[in-house]
Amino acid sequence: MKNRRQFMKTLLTALPALSMLSSCMNQDKKRPNILFIMSDDHSTHAISCYGSNLTTVFKTSNIDRLAAEGVKLENCFCTNSICTPSRASIHTGQYSHLNGVYTLKDAIDPTKPNLAKEMQKAGYQTAIYGKWHLKTDPSGFDDWQVLSGQGRYRDPVMRTRNGVEKQYSGHSTDVITDLSLEWLKQRNPEEPFFLQCHFKAPHENWEYAKRFKDALKDVELPEPESLFEDMSHRSEGSREYGFTVGETMAERQSRENYHSEPALDTTGMTSQEIRKATYQKFVKMYLRAVMGVDENVGRILDFLDEQGLTDNTLVVYTSDQGYFLGEHNYIDKRWMFEEALRMPFIVRYAKELPPGEENDDIVLNIDFAAMLLDYAGVQTPGYMQGRSFRSNLNGKTPNDWRAIMYYRYWLHTTRPAHLGVRTKRYKLIFFYGLPLGMNGADQPPTKTGWELYDLENDPKEMHNVYTDPRYAETVKQLKAEMLRLRNELGDTDEGHPEMLELLKENFK
Repeated sequence: MKNRRQFMKTLLTALPALSMLSSCMNQDKKRPNILFIMSDDHSTHAISCYGSNLTTVFKTSNIDRLAAEGVKLENCFCTNSICTPSRASIHTGQYSHLNGVYTLKDAIDPTKPNLAKEMQKAGYQTAIYGKWHLKTDPSGFDDWQVLSGQGRYRDPVMRTRNGVEKQYSGHSTDVITDLSLEWLKQRNPEEPFFLQCHFKAPHENWEYAKRFKDALKDVELPEPESLFEDMSHRSEGSREYGFTVGETMAERQSRENYHSEPALDTTGMTSQEIRKATYQKFVKMYLRAVMGVDENVGRILDFLDEQGLTDNTLVVYTSDQGYFLGEHNYIDKRWMFEEALRMPFIVRYAKELPPGEENDDIVLNIDFAAMLLDYAGVQTPGYMQGRSFRSNLNGKTPNDWRAIMYYRYWLHTTRPAHLGVRTKRYKLIFFYGLPLGMNGADQPPTKTGWELYDLENDPKEMHNVYTDPRYAETVKQLKAEMLRLRNELGDTDEGHPEMLELLKENFK
């Protein structure tokens, strides 16, 4: 009798723990695995499901498959269009001025909380393979192998969590996929996983896998409408600056073996012909690098199918920002113009999300972490500025969802520092031109200028209407919104009186 009472007492004591264990087990069955695939500098114009003049001759069939089976975001934007800062915002859910990663030179703080650490606390197995590019070692991951800095395309060297550097044979896009799939094979199948597969491609220098060397060889790529844009409509703050196709890239391609390619022979060409020839060559190299990404996305999707993981795995495909493919005669990113600002974002989760849908809500890279944590059953941590857009993906946009976004680019080389806001219709940009000298860099200021684009009537941003009296009220409203968002988001420029004085002069 005594033993029976003792048994019942022990059982009652253990019930809460057993209930919690059962709840966790059931939760793991409900929560999806999460696979976050990110490329580098992949423009939406080079993804056929997004549509562009390029995609009339170029297809990304595997990324398109994800879109056909999931939801595609049309208005997904970065908050600072440059690799290291954007990656930091994705990982922390914060703007650059909060996470401290303003430029390519800044390192993420590994002691601070982040997305991967939150996933670990939630019981997820975590790993990252590929490009990290945040200066310090990854934190919050059970396993990782990452490229050193930018890394190299051929026979890449990977840094590992045990401090060893390993060199692999082959093209980096293939190697990164191999490592990701190998980890999936060896993981604990009883626990959910959070895997980040981060490709270097199609970042410059576009060293595509040799199997693609003849792709598009005899194809004449259609040119963007703004390849020969008349810049006279632009403000002094922007029109004199930037990496261009006709000058910057033309000079690079005149070098022998630039990016393992023979020099572009421009003998006897006019400046217009040089720009055209340079565009054809560099964009074909870029697209061949994209072909490797798309092919490996297909490998990953096939693996999920073969292993029976498709239904319970949320798959994201994105890039760290957009990229100019000759638009406005530009290469690279950094600007707030659409091609650099807009990020591809496609998500598939068969158990919940409707296939083949599109969403045009304004979603930012600071929102990614909150959305992924939502699926992991974790409330958005207080330090994150982003917000989950899970309900948006299901066609249920919250009534208080943002109607305007805030942008800031600090890095000041040949691209001037600027602030901006964007609604679905309008974009207002203030090129304030102050260098990072106010943060210690030794560079002269650039000219200031304002630009306003009516995206409904001018989606290619070919007509700056800032001084058009018909838009005077719009300018006034957007300036007020820019100041409001700066204050709400904490981007105060505290300690930089020259910036505050410039704002005072320009926001009258």
